[in-house]
Amino acid sequence: MTPPRFAFTIAATDGAARRGTIALRRGTIRTPAFMPVGTAATVKAMRPAEVRASGADIILGNTYHLMLRPTAERIARLGGLHKFMGWEHPILTDSGGYQVMSLGSLTKITEEGVTFASHRDGSKHAVTPERSIEIQRLLGSDIVMAFDELVALPGTHEAVASAMRRSMRWAKRSRDGFDSGGAHAEASAIFGIQQGGLDEALRGESAAALTEIGFDGYAIGGLAVGEGQAAMLGVLDFACAQLPADRPRYLMGVGKPDDIVGAVLRGVDMFDCVLPTRSGRTGQAFTRDGPINLRNAKFVEDQAPLDGECPCPVCATASRAYLSHLVRSDEILGAMLMTEHNVWFYETLMADLRGAIGEGRVKVFAAKFLARYSSLSP
Repeated sequence: MTPPRFAFTIAATDGAARRGTIALRRGTIRTPAFMPVGTAATVKAMRPAEVRASGADIILGNTYHLMLRPTAERIARLGGLHKFMGWEHPILTDSGGYQVMSLGSLTKITEEGVTFASHRDGSKHAVTPERSIEIQRLLGSDIVMAFDELVALPGTHEAVASAMRRSMRWAKRSRDGFDSGGAHAEASAIFGIQQGGLDEALRGESAAALTEIGFDGYAIGGLAVGEGQAAMLGVLDFACAQLPADRPRYLMGVGKPDDIVGAVLRGVDMFDCVLPTRSGRTGQAFTRDGPINLRNAKFVEDQAPLDGECPCPVCATASRAYLSHLVRSDEILGAMLMTEHNVWFYETLMADLRGAIGEGRVKVFAAKFLARYSSLSP
C-alpha cells in the first residue's frame, strides 16, 4: 500500500496542547516536533545518521541558500535534496521569504515578487511565489511553504497590514503553483503562512484568507523577529485558535527551549530554529538548568557531563572540562560534540512534551521545566 501523501492525526490533547502524527510518503513525524535546520543541505557539524539518532523525524532545508549554491536545478539533476545530502526522511523547505527580508536594502518588493542581490557575490535574482514553489519542487521537498512577505517588528499597522495582504495574494499564487506541479504535488504537502504581526484582527483576517484557499498545514509566521517572548506568547494565545484545529500548526523560527514549551501549551505542533546548532558552534550548551557557556573558566576542571540527565552520547562520554578545552581551543570536535548534545536536548524535550501530553500532565511538566530551566543565568 502506498503511504499517504499527507495525513495529520491528533492522538491526545491536554488543554490546548496536542500530541499527534503527520504521515508523509517518506515517513511519520511525531508532534510536537522540532526540526533541526539544515540550511545548506547539512545540519551543521552533524552527520545525517547522528541527526536521526537524536530523535529527529524531519529537518528543514533553506530555499534561499540552496537556490544560490549549488542551485536547485543542480540538486534536481543529482537526484533531489534527500539523495544529495543522504537524508531519507521528510524535509520541509522554507520559502526564502525570511532570508530575503534580512537582506534589507538589497531587496526590492513588488506585487510580482522580490528582486534581490545575493549576499555572496552581488548577483541579481528574482523570486516570485511561482518560482519559490518551483525551487522547492526541484529540491524534492516533502512539505513546501507558501511564499510570503515578512516585516520586522515593531512595525507600523499600515506596513504590517500591507505585507499580510500581499502575502495572502502570494499564498493563492503559491497554492496554484503547487497544484500545477504534477507528480510532486501528489507526493508532498503545502503549508500556508499566517501573518499580521501582533494584531489579533490582522491575524484573524490572514487565517480566514488562508483557510479559504486551503492548505495541508498552517504556519504562524512573522514572530521571533524582535518582539520578545511575552509578546510572542501573547499572539499565540489567539493565533492558534484562529487556524483550523484539524491541521498542524507550525511556529516558524522558534526558538529557545522555554519558548517552545510555552508555545506547545498554546497548541503549536511544529518548530524550527538554528539555536541548537549555532549555539553548539559558539560554545553554548543547553541543559535542564539553563544554558551554559563552556568558554567560562569555571568549567575548565569540571568533570561532570553537560547535563547529568541527558541521554545523548556526548553526556555519556565527555566531561565539561574536556568540552571546555575543545571549545576554548577552537577544535572542530568541540563544535561537533556541542551541537550533537544540543540537538539531542531539543529532541528529548519534544519527546518529554509528547509523553506529558499523552499522560495528561503537560502543565505540571511545563511548570517544573520552566522553573528549573530559569534557575541559572546564561
